[in-house]
Formats: sequence, structure tokens, C-alpha cells
Amino acid sequence: MQAFCFCAKIHHMTVRMRHTPSHSANRRSHHALSATASVKCSKCGVDALPHRVCANCGFYKDKEVVDVLKKLTKKERKEKEKELADKHDHE
Repeated sequence: MQAFCFCAKIHHMTVRMRHTPSHSANRRSHHALSATASVKCSKCGVDALPHRVCANCGFYKDKEVVDVLKKLTKKERKEKEKELADKHDHE
């Protein structure tokens, strides 16, 4: 007796694995955004990111790390020096 061979291919659509709304919500519970922390610069008082050099004055931990006046034009440098001097006079 010969073995019966069924060679026709049967195509089934794949069954989509659904997730309940609560499962989706549980997964998305970790997607919340948190507010960025900021601190006041001890030198100029501008808001800055913690543990970063202040972009306004170039100071970090009361030491000048970056010379922000170096890259400015002569006119911009003069205005910036005046602004920084005014801030020190108010303190």
C-alpha cells in the first residue's frame, strides 16, 4: 500500500496577537517625559544645566573653564563685558 501524500500547500493568515488595553497602558507607563533640571549659575545667575559649563559666562564651580568672549566680535565682546560688569555691580 502506498502512503498517501498530501502535497497541497495550505495558506493560513497569521493570527495577530492582540494586547488588552491594560497591557498597552502598562507598557506605556514608562514613556512619560520628565522635566529637565536646571540650576542658577553662581557667577551670572542664568539658568544652566547641572554639572555643565555655563553657556553665558563660561564658569564651572567658580572657575573660568571656557573663554566665551574669545569667539565674539569686538562689538559683541564689548556689550558682553558691559553686561557682565552690570551683573557684578548689582550683587
